Amino acid sequence: MVDHSDRSRSGSARSLSGKGPRSVAGQVFILQAVVIVLLVAGAVLALVLQSLHDAETEAKNVSVATAQSFAHSPGIVAALKSPDPSKVLQPLTEEARKLAGVDFIVVTDTHGTRYTHPRPELIGKKFIGTIEPSLAGRVHVETVHGPLGREVQAVVPVNAPDKSVVGLVAAGLRVENIASVVDRQLLVIFASGAAALVLATGGAALVAKRLRRQTHGLDPAQMTHMYEHHDAVLHSVREGVLIVGHDGRLLLANDEAERLLDLPPDAQGRPVKELESLDPATAELLVSGRVATDEVYLAGDRMLVVNQRRTARDGSPLGTVATLRDSTQLLALSGKVETTNERLKLLYDAGVGIGTTLDVTRTAKELAEMAVPRIADFVTVDLAAPVLHGEEPTGTAADMRRTAVSGIRDDHPLYPCDELISYLPSTPQARGFATGRSVMVPDLSSAPEWRAQDPERTDKIVDYGIHSLLTTPLLARGVVLGMANFWRSREAGAFDEEDRSLAEELVARAAVSIDNARRYTREHALAVMLQRSLLPRALPEQNALDVAHRYLPAQSGVSGDWFDVIPLSGNRVALVVGDVVGHGLHAAATMGRLRTAVHNFSTLDLPPDELLGHLDDLVDRIDKEEGSTDVGAGIVGATCLYAIYDPVSRHCAMARAGHHLPALVHPDGSVEFPELPAGPLLGLGGMPFKTAELDLAVGAQLVLYTDGLIEDRARDIDVGMDLLRQALSHPGRSPEQHCQAVLDALLPTQAKDDVALLIARTRALSADQIAKWDVPLDPAAVAGIRAAVVEKLEDWGLSELTFTTELILSELVTNAIRHASAPVRVRLLRDRSLICEVSDGSSTSPHLRYAAATDEGGRGLFLVSRIAENWGTRYTHEGKVIWAQQPLSSSAAGANDGDPSPTSSS
Repeated sequence: MVDHSDRSRSGSARSLSGKGPRSVAGQVFILQAVVIVLLVAGAVLALVLQSLHDAETEAKNVSVATAQSFAHSPGIVAALKSPDPSKVLQPLTEEARKLAGVDFIVVTDTHGTRYTHPRPELIGKKFIGTIEPSLAGRVHVETVHGPLGREVQAVVPVNAPDKSVVGLVAAGLRVENIASVVDRQLLVIFASGAAALVLATGGAALVAKRLRRQTHGLDPAQMTHMYEHHDAVLHSVREGVLIVGHDGRLLLANDEAERLLDLPPDAQGRPVKELESLDPATAELLVSGRVATDEVYLAGDRMLVVNQRRTARDGSPLGTVATLRDSTQLLALSGKVETTNERLKLLYDAGVGIGTTLDVTRTAKELAEMAVPRIADFVTVDLAAPVLHGEEPTGTAADMRRTAVSGIRDDHPLYPCDELISYLPSTPQARGFATGRSVMVPDLSSAPEWRAQDPERTDKIVDYGIHSLLTTPLLARGVVLGMANFWRSREAGAFDEEDRSLAEELVARAAVSIDNARRYTREHALAVMLQRSLLPRALPEQNALDVAHRYLPAQSGVSGDWFDVIPLSGNRVALVVGDVVGHGLHAAATMGRLRTAVHNFSTLDLPPDELLGHLDDLVDRIDKEEGSTDVGAGIVGATCLYAIYDPVSRHCAMARAGHHLPALVHPDGSVEFPELPAGPLLGLGGMPFKTAELDLAVGAQLVLYTDGLIEDRARDIDVGMDLLRQALSHPGRSPEQHCQAVLDALLPTQAKDDVALLIARTRALSADQIAKWDVPLDPAAVAGIRAAVVEKLEDWGLSELTFTTELILSELVTNAIRHASAPVRVRLLRDRSLICEVSDGSSTSPHLRYAAATDEGGRGLFLVSRIAENWGTRYTHEGKVIWAQQPLSSSAAGANDGDPSPTSSS
């Protein structure tokens, strides 16, 4: 129904604001007000004009009467004929003027010369006015501009006894005095007009108010619309409408309400409770006055949905309006619609909530949790054991792993998670696995093929109240990955075909996610296996450094981080940490190529800056090769830090290519990040690399790492550096302990990027492990050097190496004296092996060649290569060093390796 009070208020608001049509009452009020204003204005104007006319007429009459009275007064003629008329007449005219209430009385002769005037200085001057009519014996009235201003005057002749005119008398008033009289009348006129206007407007307002109350403030168009709406509600609307008054009487019922409730023709105006066709509950609602929303009531064989609201507004008597809707047919469909909506929502939620991760177990749990209790009271998911490892299933249900269990209660007797189950061929699970179709068991208590699997447990399940089973295969790409089992207990009925259809669609979506997770698991395992095969499986044995390391693959897959420890000549050790930007097999394969290249370049005993330069050229060539083919997208970037530590001099040389600064932990626990020249990323080219050299104390720890350790989206890199500093600031820790402490502090959860961490604690060769000699450029000096070396070997207990060492030194020293330049030096190092080094000032490298049978020389280096375990050449700032390494006996090596703790050298 139309809310008249609201419409009235809205209509009034539109009228006041000028933004809408005025109501009927407003239009009537405006029309009445206009008419009243016009009438009152006309009356006031008429009164004003009448007052002005009357005042002017009165002024003329007074002037004429005064002038005639003075002209006919006794003695006026004699005074005019006297020798000095002004002396006689002036006092008389002034006294008469005051008595008559006029502004002037002037007496003149027949020529218009004044004998009298209120202003004596004007006596004797010419009279202003028309005298000819008066000389002719007539009374003349006129308005002139006289000495006193604008004047209304009457001119009357003075007749002698013989009727001749002997003089003139003029009397009058000023116009402004007449106007002041009119002004005093106007105040009364306007006050009366205003009072009349107020009274008339008040009466019009009362009439408009009553009209507004009767029309509810509607304008003509709205009244027309209201009538049309009222007619539509009564006869056209296909929804019943009832209006009940505050006294419980039916005020209005449209045609649809009469049809739905079978109301009699005289129902309107009668009390609702007296209408026999109404159901008592419906009648009680209509007279109760309470609010109702979509309440269902009976009307014969119809099911009505009733909505009821109060009609009381602004303190008016309480009434109600009710709408009736026939929902007999819709009620039968509402249950199905609601069920369909619930199932659609379940499938939508499954599309969002299942498969959120590429984890097989987590996806199975999401399926079980999604279906409880919307499909079943308990849900279990059994997957073929190979699926959990990323492999294809075996094709039988004999090797199933319970992966997920979810239910309305936790004390169920079903198999728990991680249980390995071998289903018998007769069980519903095995039959569903074999056929790829769902199997329903409406009554588990009467299913012997199911009970045969585990009689004791099945009895517990039935006693627990679980009575119905629906098992659906997890089918993806034509392969059954496992079975989803839906169980219902006493609180729910058995499964039907609609449940089967819903379960199959739900499981089909989950099967795709599980298969994707399985394939990802397989590919991830292969990638991790490849990456780990490219990383060092074990660190080489050496005594220069105590090394600990950690490698953590990224959560999202493999990457290109790597580390390495490479023994070099002279007991030196190279430490390498690098990172190929990106993830996936391409990054891992590129990392393997770079690591191999570093190993190859290290065999040349190159300084760090030269090695990084060669590596930069290699990355550039790889990038160009891959960029020119369709195989890959090239290398986005790679970083590397290369350090060489010499345990003899405790000297460390480092260079970096776009890598983070290493951390240096001093023996006292203080931590610093030594400044190294920042080289460009590998493959960019154009900028040379620079080597920084440090002297390290014994027991100091060098920490090398990749960016995944300190960089994180949730924190700034400076914060990561501070955390690393705090984790390392603990003296007395071993490299292994420091590794664990660093990971605990910076990576409390699984790493989002690959992390490579390498911590090396320095050691040094003691003075009794080193022997040095300067060799003169004289072939005769070779014998003396051999004797000194033999003596030193006997002191070290290495007499069994005397013969071979003499041969090696004889050849190397002789070559240096013959073919090189000074200074020539010999150094012996005793560690895990015996190392003989001969250095000279020449940069010419000897070459190994195979001498012919007829050659007299050229067999020296060949002999050295056959005797020594390993030999080689490395270049220094002063020249080169040729070295040869011999293994020690087990007893000698054990004596050297017995104490792994750091030692100092003098």
